[in-house]
Amino acid sequence: MSTLHEHVLSRLGPRIVSGSLPAGSTINLEWLQQEFDVSRTVAREVVQVLASMHLVDSRRRTGVVVLPRTAWDVYDRAVIRWRLAGPEREEQLHQLSQLRAAIEPPAAALAAVNADDGQRRRIVEVADALESTGAAGDLRAFLEHDVVFHRLLLESSGNSMFMGLAYVVEEVLRGRTDHDLMPPHPKPEARRLHAVVAEAVAGGEPEVAQAAMTAICAEVVAAMGRLSTTT
Repeated sequence: MSTLHEHVLSRLGPRIVSGSLPAGSTINLEWLQQEFDVSRTVAREVVQVLASMHLVDSRRRTGVVVLPRTAWDVYDRAVIRWRLAGPEREEQLHQLSQLRAAIEPPAAALAAVNADDGQRRRIVEVADALESTGAAGDLRAFLEHDVVFHRLLLESSGNSMFMGLAYVVEEVLRGRTDHDLMPPHPKPEARRLHAVVAEAVAGGEPEVAQAAMTAICAEVVAAMGRLSTTT
C-alpha cells in the first residue's frame, strides 16, 4: 500500500511533467495542503522528493518553483513513468529506445564474455519462455519474461554502469505494453533474434550477440520513430 506522500506524488508529479504546472510556476506548502488535503509534514515530504528529482526548487522567499525540463533527473524511475503516461509518450519512448540501442548491443557482447554458467543457462531458459508466450499471444506473460531477459543480459555484462540502467529498459518495455503499443502477437523475427542473443551469450560468441541485439534495438527504434512522427 502506498503512503500518503506517494499518493500525492503520483498526482502532482504527472502535472509537472505534462506541463499542466509549467516551468516557472510557484506553489507553496499551504497550496499543497489544501489541494491534496494533507498535513504540512506530508506536503514538505512531497516537496523534498520532487526537489530530489530536480522537478522543483524550494526557495526561501519565493516558494516552490517548478523547474524547466532541462533540469529534470530524466533517469529517475518515477519521472520516466510519469512522462510515459503523459502527452509526449511517443517521443519519450523513442528517446528511451535510442538509449537502449546505445547500451544493449555492447552489453550483449560483454555478457557473452563475462556471464557465469548459471547466467548462460538462465538466459536460454528465458528466451525459450519468450518464444512460447509470444507465440501464444500472451502479452502479459511475454512482458514479464522480456523484462527478466533484458535485466539478465545487462547484469551478465559485468559492467555496473550497464547494470544500473536495467530499470530504464524495464520502464520502456512496460510502457509499450501498458499503453497498448505492442502488436497483439510479438513478431516472430523479434522472438527469433532474442533466441539468437541467448544462444550467442551461452556459447560465448560476443560478435553474434551484439549483432542480434543491434537488430532488435534497431527495429524498436524504427517503430517508435514512426509512432512519434504520426502523433
